[in-house]
Amino acid sequence: MSNTMTTKSGKPRATVAASDPKIPNLTAEQLEEFGDELDAIRQRILADLGEEDAAYIRKIVKRQQQFEIAGRALFYLPPAWPLAVAALSVSKILENMEIGHNVMHGQYDWMGDPKLNSRIYDWDTMAPGENWKYGHNYIHHTYTNILGKDRDIGYGILRMDEDQKWRPYYLGNPLYAVLLMLFFEEGVALHDLEVEKIKTGERSWAETKKVGRPIIRKVSKQVLKDYLLFPALTGPFFLSTLAGNAVANIVRNIWAFNIIFCGHFPAGVATFTEEECENETRGHWYYRQLLGSANITGGKLFHILSGNLSHQIEHHLYPDIPARRYPEAAVEVKALCEKYGIEYNTGRLSKQLFTVARKICRLALPTRAKSAPEPEAAEYVEAA
Repeated sequence: MSNTMTTKSGKPRATVAASDPKIPNLTAEQLEEFGDELDAIRQRILADLGEEDAAYIRKIVKRQQQFEIAGRALFYLPPAWPLAVAALSVSKILENMEIGHNVMHGQYDWMGDPKLNSRIYDWDTMAPGENWKYGHNYIHHTYTNILGKDRDIGYGILRMDEDQKWRPYYLGNPLYAVLLMLFFEEGVALHDLEVEKIKTGERSWAETKKVGRPIIRKVSKQVLKDYLLFPALTGPFFLSTLAGNAVANIVRNIWAFNIIFCGHFPAGVATFTEEECENETRGHWYYRQLLGSANITGGKLFHILSGNLSHQIEHHLYPDIPARRYPEAAVEVKALCEKYGIEYNTGRLSKQLFTVARKICRLALPTRAKSAPEPEAAEYVEAA
């Protein structure tokens, strides 16, 4: 008999119905064994890190710099404007996804290179590195997909789960999603203000000002660089360079939004309650990370441009392991999922993106009342 509790469609459930005790698909012993096997994958990769990994990230940094120099230089040749925007867009995507995000996760701290150290590096976006590392590295990766704890569920703007209480405000879900996609850089920066806490009185204005100061400084720096300094350097081509920088930022924003949302919110991704995760073991933490994530299939270049967040499952399991190692880890993780009867959510970008868009539109409307637990779930609880 399978260890997995399934629905009528044959897909594994993350938990039983909300009215029943929160029981994982695996027993406590199986969860512990599952966690041990995932730990073993982690330790094997960490022990194997070396010059090849260091050479890889240095090569990516070099390529990113070359694309940026090419893009900046081509703005001096107006007919080459589309090429300038394309080169600068690639540069910003590489810096944001494969370099900034991964370096600030501490994936390359072991190298001892101050230019690639998570405590020093600050990426080329409006979100201050220190704010982001607290909100993302700590809050998001600790409480991944726990409703009420993980602020990245909807970014405080969107309704991305049926258990988020519906309000008329959410009728604008599709519009908010498009705006967040276009201005994702700004959205991530403002996310750390935790506006919802200001509204409820949980955070004072004095505390908000303390959080807001580094945001103002970083936003000012980015605006000065992209929309004044570099355009001014091109003299008579100021306006076309300014427009090119703006377009490159938007291209990067759209790309980052789509990769991140397809890794967190497509069909089949589970959310959890705080009660389900009380006294959580290492095995259950892994279990939650796996069920709360999804991968995107693609070629080598696609994975590089996504910062290997196309392997979001492996990133949530091993956030501080160099992302270039996720494809090899994925082979073993997928085998473990098959062994323990756990769904491994993966698919093409078009497929994952379609289900994300459908969810955004569907959750703009009130959720219909939930039906009674399915027979399979009831039988599982009874057997337990």
